[in-house]
Amino acid sequence: MAMSVGPVVMRVKRATGMMCALRTVKLRFFASSSDGGSGHGEAQDVGFIGLGNMGSHMASNLLKAGHRLTVHDRNEAVMQRFAERGASIAQNPREVAEASDVVITMLPSSPHVQDVYTGRNGVLTDAGAVRPSLLIDASTIDPHTCRILATKVAKCTLLTNSKNIGAGEVPILLDAPVSGGVVGAEAATLTFMVGGRQEGLQAAEPLLRAMGSRVVYCGGTGNGAAAKVCNNLALAVSMAGVAEALALGQHLGIDAHTLSKIFNSSSARCWSSDTYNPVPGVMANVPASHGYKGGFSSQLLAKDLGLALAAAKESGSAVPLGGKILEMYNILCEAGHSSLDFSSIFQYYYKGKPERNPID
Repeated sequence: MAMSVGPVVMRVKRATGMMCALRTVKLRFFASSSDGGSGHGEAQDVGFIGLGNMGSHMASNLLKAGHRLTVHDRNEAVMQRFAERGASIAQNPREVAEASDVVITMLPSSPHVQDVYTGRNGVLTDAGAVRPSLLIDASTIDPHTCRILATKVAKCTLLTNSKNIGAGEVPILLDAPVSGGVVGAEAATLTFMVGGRQEGLQAAEPLLRAMGSRVVYCGGTGNGAAAKVCNNLALAVSMAGVAEALALGQHLGIDAHTLSKIFNSSSARCWSSDTYNPVPGVMANVPASHGYKGGFSSQLLAKDLGLALAAAKESGSAVPLGGKILEMYNILCEAGHSSLDFSSIFQYYYKGKPERNPID
C-alpha cells in the first residue's frame, strides 16, 4: 500500500488539544490556500479510521499539518508505519473515539461504515455518550445510509471531556466524500463535497483544508453523498469514453501520445485524459504506468455505479450510460481485474496497448 513520507511529529497526548476559533460560514463554496501547512487551524486530537489507498495519504497530510492523530485499520502493518511517524494506534473504532475530539472515516462501502459506527466496539457506544463532537465520513456511500446514521448520531450525547463545537449537547455527523483520486489525496488537493449542518462544516473546515484544496457545501445531510454518486457516474462515463477513443486511435494507427495531446488542447479534454490518462506510458505518475496498481479499483467504481443506479431507480431517473458502463466493469471484474485501477478498462476491455517514453 502506497504511503507518502513526511516529517515525524509529536506523539499524541490524548487529553490535550483545543478546537480552533472558526469564522461564520457565509458562502457555500470554500477554496483553501495552497501553501504547505498554513491556514489549517490549531492542532487537534483527530481520529482516523480507514488507511487504504486514499485514507493513508489523507491521514498523512493531517500529521504534516501538526494534528495529533490516533488511527485504526485492519492492516496492522500500515498502523505501525503511522506509529513510527508519531501517531497513536487503536485496536478498534471505540478506542479511536475515546482518544479524539474529531473522528474521520474513509471506508470502502456502506456496510463498513455502519459497522465502524454502530457495530461491536464502534464509534457510537451503547450508552450513547461519546467524546467526539464532530464525525466526518469521507467514504463514498449511499445518501440513505448517511441520513440513517446521522439520525443515530443526533440521539447521542457528549461526554464531559468533549470539546463542544458550539452545536448544542449532541455530536454532528457530516458526509464529506472526496474527488481527486489517490493523486489528489497524496498532494492534498482533494475536493470535499459536504452534506450536513453548517456549524459542523465550520468546525471541519481547517481539517478538510489540510487534506484538500476545495470544500463545497452541498446542503443537508446526505447531499454530499448524493453529489459524489453523481460525480463518479460522470467519471465512469468519461473514463470509458477516453479509453474507447484512445484504443480506437491506436487501432487506426495514431499513437496515444499524439491523440492525448490533441484531446488536451481541444473539446475532448477532461480529467481522464489530462490528469489520469489510461494508456500505460503516456503519463508517468498515474496507475496506468505502474501496472494499474495503487489507484481506485474497478471493483470500487462498480460499487459506486451500483449506488448511482439504485439512486436513479429511487428517484425515477434514466441513466442508460451508467447501466452499460456498469456491465463493462462487471465483465472486467469477473475476468480477474477487480483490484486494478479503473483506468485499466483501456487495456483489459478495449484491448489497448501500452506505449513507451512516459511524459507528464
